[in-house]
Amino acid sequence: MAMLPQSNIDLSQGIVFQDQPSLTWIADPVTNRLRGRGDNWVAVRQAVEVIVNVERFKWQIYTPNFGTDYDGLLGTEPGYAASELRRRLEDAFLPDNRILGIRDYAYTFKDVSLTVTFTVDTVFGDVTSGMEVKLA
Repeated sequence: MAMLPQSNIDLSQGIVFQDQPSLTWIADPVTNRLRGRGDNWVAVRQAVEVIVNVERFKWQIYTPNFGTDYDGLLGTEPGYAASELRRRLEDAFLPDNRILGIRDYAYTFKDVSLTVTFTVDTVFGDVTSGMEVKLA
């Protein structure tokens, strides 16, 4: 009597990987309610927004490879903070295979704030995003 189930799976032809749809629930930022489901560009736009606004390693609900790492930027020189933030954003988007890269990265400094705007290249089209980081 076999302990494991027997199957007739033939792996000699190789394995074909298929991307799953990016269908997700869409949150309305004005009402803080779910307004339905969205796919493709709408879903990836929301993913970009969440990745940018969630601090990595801080929330147990998210896996350690989700979000952006802002730790250590407080109190640094503005030039260093801008270049490091760009590297950290690119690292944050790396696990999502729908995101191809960042371009049109621009930043401005005002008092103790670093404001960053950028365009995220995705397989569904461009997503414009931005954020503000307090340096002090």
